[in-house]
Amino acid sequence: MPGLVEEIEPLRAEAIAAFQAASDIAALDRARATYLGSNGRLTLLMKQLGSLPKEDRPAAGKLINTVKADLEEALARRKEELSAEAFLPKLPTDFTLPGRRRALGRLHPLTQVTEDIVRSFRKLGFAVADGPEVEDDYHCFEALNIPPDHPARDTQDTFYVAGTNGLLLRTHTSPVQIRVMKRQQPPVRIIVPGRVYRRDNADATHNPTFHQVEGLYVDRGVTVGDLKGTVEFVFKELMGPETRIRFRPHYFSYTEPSFEIDFSNPLTRKMGKEWLEIAGCGMVHPQVFENVGYDPEVWTGWAFGFGIERIAMIRYGITDIRLFYENDLRFLTQF
Repeated sequence: MPGLVEEIEPLRAEAIAAFQAASDIAALDRARATYLGSNGRLTLLMKQLGSLPKEDRPAAGKLINTVKADLEEALARRKEELSAEAFLPKLPTDFTLPGRRRALGRLHPLTQVTEDIVRSFRKLGFAVADGPEVEDDYHCFEALNIPPDHPARDTQDTFYVAGTNGLLLRTHTSPVQIRVMKRQQPPVRIIVPGRVYRRDNADATHNPTFHQVEGLYVDRGVTVGDLKGTVEFVFKELMGPETRIRFRPHYFSYTEPSFEIDFSNPLTRKMGKEWLEIAGCGMVHPQVFENVGYDPEVWTGWAFGFGIERIAMIRYGITDIRLFYENDLRFLTQF
């Protein structure tokens, strides 16, 4: 028996090393046959048990069975590793890259809400578009059918950049619609989340800097029904399946007809209100289409926009918009 023990332990270590060295399933199968096959080296040792003295056979048999179980376990583990590696992309290793570190912190509540909004729109086939926060008068107002005497152009409402010949901080994300439509022909299906600026800090629900998300859909035969269906889907995803919406007639210079959107769900009732205004929308005004070179006799479309902070405040029961910007960890760690 001592000679058998001297052979089997080195054989065990050699077999495990061979399994680990196998670079693919085929190489692993060859290693298995070498050690565990019908003519494998461990199998041949097992056949030698009959030549041992009768009193040594039980201990030798137990040892060989233990080693066999170890090798089968090592074989199965390596096969699982190689199967998983087969699905990984074959990328060159760059040893100059920094090592992995555990992610610190968490997403800001406004970022969480924005990602939820984007996720909902992507389910409907919308792409995300972006544009500059420092805009010119044409893209922010003129192209959107906002006339020179409109109150939005007043310096009491809009931040103008001194010494720049009329540049301003965008008051809404709608200028991106103009840029996208000038850049491509229909169909267009985009959303535009981003930061906007207005001279407005009258109360705890308004801030000079805030975030909006704008949706735009242009194609042949687009109707208010398409708009209503999209709005219902998105707000039910954001605010819960019990959410109901309604449209009220309104006026916006860049849409016709125009509507305000109200919604109702358990959150609004908890606030003591059955309905709460949440967004503005409408069918894109024909003049806006003409401004970007679209034929309004061929193309129709809708647009709507709402404030991301407003969604977050309702969703989380926050009553002061300034909390989002104070960087107070006592507030942020709750999300």
